[in-house]
Amino acid sequence: MNGIVLGGTQSGVGKTVATLAVVRAFQDAGYDVQPAKAGPDFIDPSHHAQVAGRPSRTLDLWLEGTEGLRRNYARGDGDVCVVEGVMGLYDGDASSTAMVAEALDLPVVLVVDAKAGMESVAATAHGFREYAAHAGVDVEVAGIIAQRAHGGRHAEGIRDALPDGLEYFGRIPPTPDLAIPDRHLGLEMGAESPLDPDALDAAAEHLRTDRLLDAARSPAAPDPKLRPAADRAAPTGDRPTVAVARDAAFAFVYPATLERLRERAEVVTFSPVAGDDLPACDGVYLPGGYPELHGPALASSPALSTLSARAADGLPIFGECGGLMALSESLTTAEGDTHAMAGVLPADVRMHDRYQALDHVELRAERDTLSAGAGETRRGHEFHYSSADVGADARFAFEVRRGSGITDERDGLTEYRTLGTYCHLHPESGAFDSFLDRIGAAAE
Repeated sequence: MNGIVLGGTQSGVGKTVATLAVVRAFQDAGYDVQPAKAGPDFIDPSHHAQVAGRPSRTLDLWLEGTEGLRRNYARGDGDVCVVEGVMGLYDGDASSTAMVAEALDLPVVLVVDAKAGMESVAATAHGFREYAAHAGVDVEVAGIIAQRAHGGRHAEGIRDALPDGLEYFGRIPPTPDLAIPDRHLGLEMGAESPLDPDALDAAAEHLRTDRLLDAARSPAAPDPKLRPAADRAAPTGDRPTVAVARDAAFAFVYPATLERLRERAEVVTFSPVAGDDLPACDGVYLPGGYPELHGPALASSPALSTLSARAADGLPIFGECGGLMALSESLTTAEGDTHAMAGVLPADVRMHDRYQALDHVELRAERDTLSAGAGETRRGHEFHYSSADVGADARFAFEVRRGSGITDERDGLTEYRTLGTYCHLHPESGAFDSFLDRIGAAAE
């Protein structure tokens, strides 16, 4: 797929709205659009999927490496790919938008806040283009989308002020109907607060779709000679069954994770929030999400009681962030309400008003565990507003080399064959292949 990257001058400039408007403009022109997100985010991609009608690809150099990132892009399905950046174009030492654009060799369309400027908007874009050489990043800033720009003289002044080589790709008009509500961890999810379709259509009309399509180009392809970490052959014999929690409390899962699980196992989904019990399975994956918003439903869910019993029987259970919280003894909200959880892991979790960790993470396994063998490293990401008060007898699988972890530079709380981490992992790390290998070993 040809593609473009929408980078911002900073966080909060309106990249998500601009991305959704570009997706809609391409759709209106008759193209199937594959959305993607630079960085480890789960929330912006939920808005992409709401508009594009297909899952958004995660593109993060730290989580996937250059070849893994290119493979993940290549697995997309569409006529053209629109990649939303993370933070400002050059922000981030592990996987900035500029680094992702460079790895894919895709042009950048810069989203600039034009609310109170004209010539200064052009100066900002010029500076971002020239800064690439200073930063040592081989990235092409092809032009701009003027966010919150009025028409008429305002738009014309921005367009005319742009220096040669910087294209004016249109504008996003200022309108309250294009605002997405936010909360802790970021915006509300796409299914909860979708943008008004009429407002999005109106915004798309102000984009120069033909110029955007002309700017898009074919990406750098993955090297077929380099065997991907997550491309092992499926084991012979019966395929294991993996139960995956999928509802508003467990909404943070990368599409590539589900794809990899389905390549090697039968995947069944269940909703603890809706009252589903744990289905028959050989292993369980509890993704992250918002368990703190669904405490009463989780506390009364039969699935958590069954998880407790099956964990004691040795069922492999892997919980990431929200999954770790659900596997703990209790969960206390920021308002002080405490709800009993599954009680598998010796920890009491409490929510806070401010985030407790936000970083790319590197973990080293100190012993064999569900997602890694002893001595192996895993790269992931953590972003959470909770903290865990762990028991005196708590055992951890990972040493934290970068990031915060659960406590005292440790992550991977373990009990029986259950693992709970604050770290989110991508399948390109090999973590889910390790998980599936250990499910098979446990079944044998």
